[in-house]
Amino acid sequence: MTEYLIRRLLQSVLVIFLITIVTFLLIHAAPGGPTQVMLAPGLSPEAFEQQKRNMGLDQPIPVQYVRWVGDLLQGDLGYTFKNHLPVGDLLWPRIGNTLILMGAAWLLTLVIALPWGIYNSTKEYGLSDQTASFIAYLGFAMPTFWFGILLQQWLSLGLDWFPLSDMHSRGKEDSIADLFMHLVLPVTVLSLGFLASYIKYARASMLEVLEQDYIRTARAKGVKERKVVFRHALRNALIPIITILGLDLPLLVGGAALTENVFNWPGMGRLYVEMATAREYSVLMAITIVTAVVVILGSLLADILYAIVDPRVKLGRKGTKAA
Repeated sequence: MTEYLIRRLLQSVLVIFLITIVTFLLIHAAPGGPTQVMLAPGLSPEAFEQQKRNMGLDQPIPVQYVRWVGDLLQGDLGYTFKNHLPVGDLLWPRIGNTLILMGAAWLLTLVIALPWGIYNSTKEYGLSDQTASFIAYLGFAMPTFWFGILLQQWLSLGLDWFPLSDMHSRGKEDSIADLFMHLVLPVTVLSLGFLASYIKYARASMLEVLEQDYIRTARAKGVKERKVVFRHALRNALIPIITILGLDLPLLVGGAALTENVFNWPGMGRLYVEMATAREYSVLMAITIVTAVVVILGSLLADILYAIVDPRVKLGRKGTKAA
C-alpha cells in the first residue's frame, strides 16, 4: 500500500507539472495576453515598459514560467495585474467556501442515493423504483442554472422559505443555522443531477451482485435477506460506485461553478468568472492549479477506498489487483 501510494503521488506530481505548462502557455496565448490587462488610459509607453519589468513580463516565456513555478512551490500565487493584490488573499477564503458547498452536496447525494438505490434493487420495478427513474430523467434533462433560478423564484421570492442568494445574511456571519439555510437551495441544485445518477448506479450495481452464485448460496443456507444485502452484497456493489465518485469529481467542481454564480455564492467558481471577465490571468492560473490538485487527490482517494471496501483488492507493485 505504501509503495503504491508513493508511486501514485509521484505520478500526480508529474500530471500537475504538465498542467502547469499547458495552463501557462494557454494563458499567454490568449488574445492580448497578460500585458494588455495593464494598459490603462493615459499610461505612457515608458510607464508601461517599467511596469512590465517590475512584474517580470519582459522576460522570455520559459524564464517567466520557471519563476512562476518557483513562486508556486513556495506558496506564492502571485499578484493581480490591475490592483497588485496577492492572489492567495483572494483565493484561499473562496476555496473553503467551495469545499463547504461541494462537500454538503456530495454528502447529501450519498446519504440519499445509496440507501434508495439499494432498496430499489430489492424492490425492482416497484413504486420507489419508478419514482427514482422519474427523478433520474428529471435530473439528467434539467439545466442546473435554470433549476436554480426556478427554486429562487418559487421558494425564495414566492414563499420566502429560504434566502435568495449569498452565503450569510448581514450580521449573521458566525451563525451555523444561517449558513445551513443559505446552503439548502444551492446544495439541492448541485445534488439533483448526481442524485439521479447515483440512485441508478447503486441499483444496477446491487442487482448485478445479487445475481452472483455466492449470493444464491447464502440464501440457500437460510441467511436472512437483510444480512445477504448488507453484509455479503453491499461491499462488492460499492466498488463501481467508488469509481464513479472519483470520475465525477471534476463534474462536481464544474457544477459548483455554475451554482455559485446563480446563487451569488462566494466560492472559486464565482471568482473564476469574475477574474475571467477582468482578464486577471494570474488568478485564473492559480484556480486552475488548485482545481487540478483537488481532482487528482479525489482520484487517489478513490483508489484507497478500494482497499478499504473490498479486502480482496490489494494495492501492490503492479497496481490494483485482486488477491
